[in-house]
Amino acid sequence: MDIPLALPTPESCRQPAPPQGEQAGATAAAMQAAGSGRLISLDAFRGLTILGMLLVNNTALDVATPPQFLHAAWNQGVHFADLVFPWFLLIVGVAIPFAAASFRRQGLPVWRHDLRILGRALSLVLIGCLLDSSIIKRPVLGLGVLQLIGLAYLVAALLYDLPLRRRLLVAGGLLAAHWAALRFLPVPGVGAGVFTESQNLVYHLNQVYLAPAHLKGIISVMPTSALVLIGTAIGDLLRHQDYTPMHKAAYVLAGGLALAAGGWLWSLDLPFNKPVWTASYVLYAAGLGAVVLGGCYLLVDAQGWRRWAFPLVVCGANAIFAYAVPILVKVYVLQGWRWQLPDGSLRPLEQALMQLCFQHAGRIAGGWLYTAGYLACWWLVLLYLYRKRILLRV
Repeated sequence: MDIPLALPTPESCRQPAPPQGEQAGATAAAMQAAGSGRLISLDAFRGLTILGMLLVNNTALDVATPPQFLHAAWNQGVHFADLVFPWFLLIVGVAIPFAAASFRRQGLPVWRHDLRILGRALSLVLIGCLLDSSIIKRPVLGLGVLQLIGLAYLVAALLYDLPLRRRLLVAGGLLAAHWAALRFLPVPGVGAGVFTESQNLVYHLNQVYLAPAHLKGIISVMPTSALVLIGTAIGDLLRHQDYTPMHKAAYVLAGGLALAAGGWLWSLDLPFNKPVWTASYVLYAAGLGAVVLGGCYLLVDAQGWRRWAFPLVVCGANAIFAYAVPILVKVYVLQGWRWQLPDGSLRPLEQALMQLCFQHAGRIAGGWLYTAGYLACWWLVLLYLYRKRILLRV
């Protein structure tokens, strides 16, 4: 997969012989997707997640920003902005079974597969460090978005050889252990079960022990690895040769609803919380992601309705580019270059473009104009790369 993050593009599994009757068209569409070598619905879901990331990270509405485009406050639920990161992780997990099957068909030794996994994880960590260093404007080693994705992928990919039930047991064990530590292990000077923004076990460990070693956030590898392992179960289902496409879509949708319901119930004990990656938040986000993916699979791969998904596929086919390059362009061009305004003042190019939009359309409409223009520009860049088959892979 080219994309978030780091796996080869998944290949669709071979479908069974077309059934008679009304499902024949759906199965034929799925077989056509298999022949293209891509699971189109996964590209569409990945593209939706990329566009969501670009949207919430580049909204120019100030106080008028819709709450769903902002991260929820501590223990105050889940907004759309809180779903982008976990959906990336879910996508990585879904792609692992397809990548593993592709490798097995090559007949290479297992150590080559493990080496490839290590290489991809390391690439993500290094790219993440480059992006973080560019933003801070000095060399930095830490655990940002891509670094965490790389480590979670490493754990899940190396565990993928386990049977499905054992993988799910490992995922459940990681979430349960993370929850139990937050609920029952005491924080020095505070006690057990305290879960505020500045007083909780993860915060204490990060500040006292992990931050000095540049490992702040390493604890989050536990719940995020569980999320990727959950994704591998969905990938296994989508590769299953004995189910019709309609059955696969139904199972993914039902599984997603069950996960989301389980996460909601767990939140009654320990709230949804993205900074700490509580188990309730992981299950809830995974469930919602599975519902969206199941809907995409139903429409695109099962029913063959592909045209509407094309704008999303353009982004999903080159996702690592769509994630990393806009950040670098923003840091070094939009925020680094200066533009002289009519009043003679020099402003960063990003601010100058926003000011131009505000002057011509007003503060709110101008903010939407800037955000829409930003998304449109990057979509056109990605469309050009898609047409030229230029894909940045890790």
